[in-house]
Order: sequence, then structure tokens, then C-alpha cells
Amino acid sequence: MALKRQDKAAIVASVHQQATVALSAVIADYRGLSVSDLTDLRKIAREQSVYLKVIRNTLMRQAVKNTQFECLDNVLTGPTILALSLQDPGAAARIAKEFAKTHDKFKVRALAVGGRQYAASDIDVLASLPTRDQAIATLMMLMLAPVTKLARTLKEIPARLTRTVAAVADQKKSTQV
Repeated sequence: MALKRQDKAAIVASVHQQATVALSAVIADYRGLSVSDLTDLRKIAREQSVYLKVIRNTLMRQAVKNTQFECLDNVLTGPTILALSLQDPGAAARIAKEFAKTHDKFKVRALAVGGRQYAASDIDVLASLPTRDQAIATLMMLMLAPVTKLARTLKEIPARLTRTVAAVADQKKSTQV
């Protein structure tokens, strides 16, 4: 059934709204996947805060116009599924990479981050980006390391003095006997 003009406008507006706040995008070909496979992919995407949309290429071109994902125009051919990472830049890439491992017909075509298009072969780089929590944990460890080292050093001064005094006392006891 053909979409009416206002339905198309609503789809374009919805995708445009998500694209303006998204951190990264993955374009993939889903040709040959079953409905249950796509349902599973949508479920995984929802859990990871990834906006997933099967959309006509002409509507997608309009939706991503004046966003950082406008660079994806040249890969919009054939059946296309759009995955937008809303909270974690690598989330859509991780989902697409894992899904492609178990579904041979799912092919990633392109990625986009920061207004630049990347080849599908770069998905490993984007998928390996740490999540927000992992990045914060790493930063906190780096910030805590100098303080921890200082505390250990300061603790070592009295401990060394105590060991020295104990060694002198042991030496004096052994010479007296």
C-alpha cells in the first residue's frame, strides 16, 4: 500500500529528529532476512538505545538532509536499514557487527560519524569504541593512579623507618647474646 504524503512527511520528520541527536549511523542491506530476524534485530537495538528504521532511500535522503549523516547519500541504493546510535557512538556498529556474524544476508554498506562517511570495513574500529561507562571508568582509573602512588609512597616512609629500627634492634640483640 502506498504511503500518503502526510505519512511520508511524518516518517521524514521522525527520522530527521533522531538523526540530529544521533552520534553515529550504520547503513546496511537487509535483503533476504526474515521478519523474525528483523524483529530480533529491532529488539536488540531497542535494548542498546539504537534507533533502527527500514526506510525508502528517497525519504532517507530528505530525512538526513542538513544533518551530519548527509554524507551517506551515495550509498542509499537498494533495500536499506538505518541504525542510529543515540547514546553510545559504537552501539549501532556493535549490533550490526554481531548480527552480521550470525546472518550472512545482512551486509553493512557504510558508516558515518561526525559528518564523515567510512567504509563498511571500518566497522571494527567503530564497534571497539568504549561505552560511556567504560570510558568514565578508564578516565577515573587514570585520575586515581597518581593519588594512589602518592599515598603508597607516603605510607612507605614510616614503614621503612619502622623496618630500619626493628633491624637495628635485632642486630643489637644478636650482638649482646
